[in-house]
Amino acid sequence: EEANRSMPAMRVAIVSDTHGEVDHRIVGEALRCDYVVHAGDVGAARVLEALDPGDGRLVAVRGNNDVREKWHPSEWPLLESLPWEARLALPGGELVVVHGHSYGTPGRCHDRMRRDYPDARLVVYGHSHLKCTDQSQRPWIVNPGAAGRVRTHGGPTLCLLQAGAARWRLDVRQFPPATAARGARGRRPTAV
Repeated sequence: EEANRSMPAMRVAIVSDTHGEVDHRIVGEALRCDYVVHAGDVGAARVLEALDPGDGRLVAVRGNNDVREKWHPSEWPLLESLPWEARLALPGGELVVVHGHSYGTPGRCHDRMRRDYPDARLVVYGHSHLKCTDQSQRPWIVNPGAAGRVRTHGGPTLCLLQAGAARWRLDVRQFPPATAARGARGRRPTAV
């Protein structure tokens, strides 16, 4: 942890639950960060390719929907390389990322996560698609919501973490839902 204190401040984009599609506005925000963290249910290699800032600065874990049946066979080696848990050393502490599907109900799982990762400064999870930032005690527990098109609860979201040796700050960004598919507007309902 002493080495973490001497690191320069870093900006981290935190996303989850893309299920094969990541919103272009999320990608734009994420690629302006030092690191991108994905908390699982990635869905396809193209998501990680779009979010990857390069130089090993993408940290992604596997979610319960990241299974061979839902990924193209040519992407199975990448799928199999995704860990179930990852850690990222940042100025002022460590970020831990898990998908969270084994923890049960959102909110109630926070105490268990704090017991499992007492030395972390921040635990990131996904799975529920419900954004949540619990900063009531350490480690902080964060669910960035869904960054794709599935169950975004008002539009795709990401969390932006500013991590400095002395202070961490979290901001949540939610974008309006993507517009309807081309050609869907202006159509009259079909009589049955």
